[in-house]
Amino acid sequence: MKRDLLRIADLSTQEIEAILALAKRLKDELRDGTPHPLLAGRTLAMIFEKPSLRTRVTFEVGMVQLGGAAIHLGPGDIRLGERESAGDIARNLERWVDLVMARTFLHQSVVDLAAGARVPVINGLSDLHHPCQVLSDCFTLLERRGRLAGLRVAFVGDGNNVVHSWMDAAVRLGFGFVLACPPGYEPDPSIIAEARPHATITHDVEIAARGADVLYTDVWTSMGQEAEAKARRRAFARYQVNERVVALAGPRALVMHCLPAHRGEEITDAVLDGPQSVVFEQAENRLHVQKAIMCWLAGVG
Repeated sequence: MKRDLLRIADLSTQEIEAILALAKRLKDELRDGTPHPLLAGRTLAMIFEKPSLRTRVTFEVGMVQLGGAAIHLGPGDIRLGERESAGDIARNLERWVDLVMARTFLHQSVVDLAAGARVPVINGLSDLHHPCQVLSDCFTLLERRGRLAGLRVAFVGDGNNVVHSWMDAAVRLGFGFVLACPPGYEPDPSIIAEARPHATITHDVEIAARGADVLYTDVWTSMGQEAEAKARRRAFARYQVNERVVALAGPRALVMHCLPAHRGEEITDAVLDGPQSVVFEQAENRLHVQKAIMCWLAGVG
């Protein structure tokens, strides 16, 4: 039976642990110079409705390192849901490629692609979830802390797609998650309900940050929300991860950001480039974890 990865809740705890263990093995092998052509002869189709640095490079390089190939399909190539329905696109792609990754505006687009395709579909980002990012972040925490269970992850900012994936992960992996956001910018209520009691919401940055093992933030205005940028800057002005907030968490707290960062808005230069930041480790680990995801979905490794 084919599997997809549309959100972290699609996976069991044991499946997440298997993917992260495979990511560690692949990372170790890459550093040792041990080839691992586990997807030799296979092809990944990459559908992009949004610009991308990390997602495109890590998936494309990952397929090369696994012995396969990747095809980039930009916004002007297929015009998802406009020139053709997602279902028809999926039924074409499944006849040519072995895996599909989609970075879309609407989560329904990846749902429709997965429903139409007989090959695995990976959500590379949608408006509702960002599973590859948060699985990579969890891998980074395992490397740095040796465990996930019992940690306290504090997110300061918008109740967005990354937050939804963190809430899914908290349920599966047994850590605590708290979001500090302005009123009116809370996560999807149905996802909040699914995540209780592992996830809580507050409007107070100090409550969220105090004693946190991880301080996480993201841009205040995501792609597609540009018309709201001025209002969002006003609403989020008190929700910046700066030196004062980091001091509340303590000297062992790790600082994370999924990038790209708007320096001086949601995070200061001193924090992003500071000794507690693991931001670029997160970015590196997208490569290793996404390679593991592709191998796991393809049934190899």
